[in-house]
Amino acid sequence: MRTLALPTAGNAGAAWAAYGARAGLEVVVVMPETTPSVIRREAAACGADVYLVPGSIADAGDVVRDGCDRYGWYDASTLKEPYRVEGKKTMGFELVEQLGWRLPDVIVYPTGGGVGLIGMWKGLDELRAVGWLPADAPLPRFVAAQSAGCAPVVRALAEGAERAAPWERPETFAAGIRVPRPLGDFLILRALRETSGTAVAVPDEAIAATMELAGATEGMVVCPEGAAALAAAATLRRGGWIGADQTVVVFNTGTGLLYEDSLPGRAPWRLEAGEAITVMVDGPQDGAAPRGPREGGRPGRG
Repeated sequence: MRTLALPTAGNAGAAWAAYGARAGLEVVVVMPETTPSVIRREAAACGADVYLVPGSIADAGDVVRDGCDRYGWYDASTLKEPYRVEGKKTMGFELVEQLGWRLPDVIVYPTGGGVGLIGMWKGLDELRAVGWLPADAPLPRFVAAQSAGCAPVVRALAEGAERAAPWERPETFAAGIRVPRPLGDFLILRALRETSGTAVAVPDEAIAATMELAGATEGMVVCPEGAAALAAAATLRRGGWIGADQTVVVFNTGTGLLYEDSLPGRAPWRLEAGEAITVMVDGPQDGAAPRGPREGGRPGRG
């Protein structure tokens, strides 16, 4: 093979482009035109030929399949090749190792194509099979976190279906989980059911608020997909599905810096040359907030 091709709206395009560059392979990446610009540019920076198409990642997949049929490219789409799930399962290996060869009670994973969830489920089962974990050790309850604007797995699980019906008009700024119907939907659903797990849909407003919360309280600039997983965990904790004494691992699958237009936080304050910072006294406490216009004309607090 000299050329590989894949559809993506998230990390996979840049990852394949980087590995392709190292291996001397041409890489064709097809993305929905709504994919954040930094994600597009990252794949292009690694030498990939990037194409933008209207619609969703499903439409990008149609273009890739046509190209593979027409030109003999290698189809690197999710679960169309045997290697990505083998790589993803190492997340499960590292997780168990870092927890001192113990299994957590719950794993929450942002789910678009679902390969990460499938891979960890596979990897943890293999650790039991080779005796590195007790054969009777229950696997963690897996949670698929999705956006309320594109939640085919959540709907299929609730309906007791074996396969997910395509989600009509998928809409979410969390591009990596904007997948109308994952190819491995039956494996995702099987993993959730066999581990007594669940699937949670989170509104985009909650995803954005959780991105801001993670940054302001933990100094973590998480991607929208990771914020969806964190918000899903919070929802399950409030509802009692997750107990106060349980070990829960929430996966953040990328940096929020790839989502430049969606980054939270207050706009910077504008100071003129030589101007000092002026703070206001806010009740009995001072130093609460500066005065003056923010960058872009946004008014300040107070």
